[in-house]
Amino acid sequence: MRLLKIILITSLLCAFGISFLGCESESDSETLLQNQVATVQRGDLTIEITAAGNLALSRTEDLAFDLFYQEGTVEAVLVEEGDTVEEWQVLAKLDISEWEEELGTLEDQVITAERELTAKQRDLLQKEVSVINAENALEKAKDAWLDTLTAGTKVRRLEERLEWYLENEPGDTEKINDIKDDLDKAWNDFSRTASDSVDAREVTVKEMGVELAQAQLEDAQIAIEDAQKDLEKAQKELDEAKSKSPVITAPFDGFITRVNVEGGDEVLTGTVAVQLADPNKFEADILVSEMDILQVKLGGEAWVQVDAMQGLSLPAEVTHISPTAEIQSGVVNYGVKVEVKSIEEVMQEQQGQIPTAIPENFQLREGLTVTVSIIVDQRNDILLVPNAAITTQGRQTYVQVVLPDGTIEERAIQTGISDWQYTEVTSGLSEGEQVAVPQGTATTPTTQQNSPRGMMIPGMGRPHG
Repeated sequence: MRLLKIILITSLLCAFGISFLGCESESDSETLLQNQVATVQRGDLTIEITAAGNLALSRTEDLAFDLFYQEGTVEAVLVEEGDTVEEWQVLAKLDISEWEEELGTLEDQVITAERELTAKQRDLLQKEVSVINAENALEKAKDAWLDTLTAGTKVRRLEERLEWYLENEPGDTEKINDIKDDLDKAWNDFSRTASDSVDAREVTVKEMGVELAQAQLEDAQIAIEDAQKDLEKAQKELDEAKSKSPVITAPFDGFITRVNVEGGDEVLTGTVAVQLADPNKFEADILVSEMDILQVKLGGEAWVQVDAMQGLSLPAEVTHISPTAEIQSGVVNYGVKVEVKSIEEVMQEQQGQIPTAIPENFQLREGLTVTVSIIVDQRNDILLVPNAAITTQGRQTYVQVVLPDGTIEERAIQTGISDWQYTEVTSGLSEGEQVAVPQGTATTPTTQQNSPRGMMIPGMGRPHG
C-alpha cells in the first residue's frame, strides 16, 4: 500500500505539473517537496537606514525690537500665543512719540555737524589767506634786505676805487670827479634803501610767520577732515535709524509660539518680543550608528512616517550630519537631521493636486513620534531573488535552480545590493528562471513592494524595500 501511495503521488505531480517538477528522480522530488519555488523577476530594491525620532518645528524666528537708542517703551503687543498671523502683519510696536523724539535728536546732530563743517571750511579759507600774506611779507622783506646789501656793496666798491685813484693817479682829476659823482649817487641809493630796509633778524621773523601760518593751515585742514567724519557719522546714524521700524511685523505666514513682553514694558534693542513658527516646516532628529553613518549623505533622500498616521509616509531630505559622536554605554551614534517636505511642496510636485493619501485637514504637530527611513542605495528594474534562496560557500554565492524538466541545478551567481528580503542578481540568472526557497519563506518579489512603514504618497516615486 505504501508503494502504491508513492506511485500515485508521483503520477499526480507529473500529470498536473506542480512546480514544474516533472517525473524525475525520487531524490529531486523529495528535495523540492521540502522547498517552495520562486520565479526570478525584475523589480526595484531600496536599502535604507531606519530610526525613530520626534517632529520639531524647523522654521522658527525670534522677532526682536530693533532700537537705535538705548531703551524704549512697548506701546502694545497685538497678538497672543497660539494666534495665526499672515506675512507683514503687525505683531508689536514701540511708543511712537519716543521713537520720533530720538529720531529728531539724530537729525539735530546732523544739522550741527553740517554747521560745524561750514565754519571749519571758512576758517580754512582764512588760514589760506594768512599763508599767502605771510609769504608775500617774507618775499618783500627779502627783496628790501637784498636791495640794501646791493647798495652798500656798490658804495664800498666806489670808495675803494676812489682811494686807489687818489693814491696812484692824483692828477687824473676828471676820473676822480666822475667816481665822486657815482659815489654820491650810490650813497643816496643806499640811504634810501636803508631807510625802508629790514635786517636779517626781521627776515627770520617773517620766515617764522610763514611757518606758523602754514601750521595753522594744516590744523584747519585736519579740523575739516574731522568735521567731515563727524558729519558722515551723524548721517550714518540717522540713515540707520530711519531704516529701522518701531513695529515688529511677521516675516512669513505662521503662528505665535511665545509672547515675552506686554504694553508698558521697558525694552532694550534685541529684546525678543514674540516667537513665530511656520506650521508647514518640520524636521526630525535621529541617531545613526557608527556602522551606518558613512552611508548617510547631506541632501540624501529620506521618508518620514508619523506613527500616529499609519499608512502615510512623507518625503524628506537629510539636512545635517553631526561631526561629533554621542557615546552612551559604549554605543557610538551620530545625530542626523532630516527636514520634511511641506504639503505645499508636495502639491507643487503634484502640479497643484492634493495627494489622495493625505487625510482631510491634515496637519503635522511638534513632538509627534516618527519613523525616519534614509535611502542609502536604490536600484530599479533589476533581477531579484529571495535572500533565503541564496547560499554562500567561501567567496562564491549559489542558488538552486529548478530546471524545466524538474531537476535541481546548483548555480554560481553574482549579487549586488540586498535588503531584508531580496537580493539583486547581476549575473548567473535570467528573468523567468525558478529557484528553490526553503519552506515558510516569502517567494514573490514584486515591483510594488510594501514597506512595513506604510504606503507612500501616490505619485511621489517612493522606493520600495
